[in-house]
Amino acid sequence: MIVKRQKLTLWERLYLPAVIGGFKVTLRHFFKKKVTMQYPEEKWVVPPGYRGAPYLVKDQEGNTKCVSCQLCEFVCPPKAIRITPPGPDWKLADRPNAEKMPKEFEINMLRCIFCGFCQEVCPEEAIFLQQDYSLTSNTREELIYNKEKLLALGGQHAGIQKWKQKAEETKKQEAFPVKP
Repeated sequence: MIVKRQKLTLWERLYLPAVIGGFKVTLRHFFKKKVTMQYPEEKWVVPPGYRGAPYLVKDQEGNTKCVSCQLCEFVCPPKAIRITPPGPDWKLADRPNAEKMPKEFEINMLRCIFCGFCQEVCPEEAIFLQQDYSLTSNTREELIYNKEKLLALGGQHAGIQKWKQKAEETKKQEAFPVKP
């Protein structure tokens, strides 16, 4: 089947409508308020529910809340988390009742997809997501966060009861069901 194409008019061959249309767009944006942000001085306000990079938290005594259950490692889709459990000699002499703190805990931020599965699956509320969106470094090795760096980012969290909050939300939803 042969399709007949219409010949361009003189006006269309001059490309003048396209040039004038582009100039209109340029003038329209020229007089609008600028949306450019001066990045280091100005930062975005992240919306609620933003999922940033994961970090570890400490308990009231300053010890890591992580007990090496390795659930976050197993649930991580890109396999960015690596945990080394303490092994058979995990009871320390100075802290005989200490729980199993990990010997090593690493998160490769180059692989992390910020899905938040690690936070959701953690039974000890030891891992949370940052509100920071700027992860920068000079080398790739600096973006592999070890336990000390993750704990420094997280700081000390006392009294966080993630599961109690979720149970309260579920009770509210059951008490006031949404009708379709």
